[in-house]
Amino acid sequence: MKVVAFNGSPRKGGNTEILLNTVLEVLKAEGIETELIHVGNKTLRGCRACKKCFENADRKCVIPDEHVNGWIEKVAEADGILLGSPTYFADLTPELKAFMDRLGYVSMANGGLLHHKVGAGVVAVRRGGATHVLDSINHLFLISQMLVVGSTYWNMGYGREKGEVLNDEEALRNMRNLGENMAWALKKLHG
Repeated sequence: MKVVAFNGSPRKGGNTEILLNTVLEVLKAEGIETELIHVGNKTLRGCRACKKCFENADRKCVIPDEHVNGWIEKVAEADGILLGSPTYFADLTPELKAFMDRLGYVSMANGGLLHHKVGAGVVAVRRGGATHVLDSINHLFLISQMLVVGSTYWNMGYGREKGEVLNDEEALRNMRNLGENMAWALKKLHG
């Protein structure tokens, strides 16, 4: 079993990455292979709704760049997906949104690449707007017929400067619980 996590933050080592890694550590301890990919530090174009992915049905987006199609392949091969974003003006980062839109369209165009995978969103926030970000991530999961995993509270952590989320003990407990719940779901589905 494998879970691939996508970090929508442009900050290397920032709060979103810390939260994602907290979940990934639990998954690794449960014997699940993991990978963390940084999306937020790349330049990505959004979906153009050209529908070439439906015409070609080759599991690829026709927008030329060096990242998205490789990431789509990783998602297709994974059993679980984590999408993480910091909160930017009560929304997710544009890079993660561009990836999500292109992934979602390619998935639909190819018989549902995301269908029955396990997914969870993780959000870092300074103060407000994180619920909207988590909701936006969950929309991709739900329209793609994925199984969404939660925790004991919303999958978010508070902190502005790098590392401040480490002071949010409740968030770290929630991330560990999210990892446990994701591992449980994956083992039930694939065990």
